[in-house]
Amino acid sequence: MNTVALLVGLGPLIGWGIFPTIASKFGGRPSNQILGATLGTLIFALIFNMTQGIALPTGHDLLFAILSGIGWASAQILTFYSFTLIGSSRAMPITTAFQLLGASLWGVIALGDWPSTMDKIIGALALVLIILGAWMTVWSEHKNTEHQAHLQKAVLILAVGEIGYWAYSAAPQATSLTGMQAFLPQAIGMVLVAVVYDFYNHFKTNEPLALQEAVSYKQIFSGFFFAFAALTYLISAQPDMNGLATGFILSQTSVVLATLTGIYFLKQAKTKKEMAVTILGLVLIIFAASLTVIV
Repeated sequence: MNTVALLVGLGPLIGWGIFPTIASKFGGRPSNQILGATLGTLIFALIFNMTQGIALPTGHDLLFAILSGIGWASAQILTFYSFTLIGSSRAMPITTAFQLLGASLWGVIALGDWPSTMDKIIGALALVLIILGAWMTVWSEHKNTEHQAHLQKAVLILAVGEIGYWAYSAAPQATSLTGMQAFLPQAIGMVLVAVVYDFYNHFKTNEPLALQEAVSYKQIFSGFFFAFAALTYLISAQPDMNGLATGFILSQTSVVLATLTGIYFLKQAKTKKEMAVTILGLVLIIFAASLTVIV
């Protein structure tokens, strides 16, 4: 692996690792966070397409790329809501685990991954380690009823959100687009969801429109981090860079930064014992992610 490929491959570590912490730091409701993040992604994608001379696709390809963005934004709204329940430092390992599980199972069922018996055994072990690692990151030394109720609710919400993240990854496979060609229409789909959700939430709860609140536009900055991560992952996964398997592993390291920045910068405190168990859980998740792409 050359130096340039490694640096590009670590782009998602920075972007996806810092994105949830910045979004949480700016604050606001999930409607503010998703609107700002998607607007930031759209701005980033527009600038990228203009500088690279990439045209907007049409027809079937455009539709499925937009559906991909709709899937991500729908899932991200649920993820932002889970932050309000358990904090980003606990939510991110859980959603990462669900995404790894979803990607692995999709690969086995739909794409024929893990063809041999030994592959299936190693893959199954990896999935167990992912679940164990995620559990360790949310383990609490001093349990209370409210904490457990919030955790259970957050886990359920994040599990439902996996459907959207799965669509984000799977929908482009029905097109002839490269990742970079799909980037802008994905961003369009993301903004569509954010705007629809904002109006839905406004009429349902009578809360102010996020479109009219300043914090939404501060969140554009967090969207730049997401967009940077998504784009560098698309480039990293190309065969002449790191390839899909190595690019995927490198991207999953973002969960470590997302968790640790949430703990230290957002003051989502843990006891010494909880911290030790959390770090071990993160190591297990990354190790298991490596196993899922080498079998």
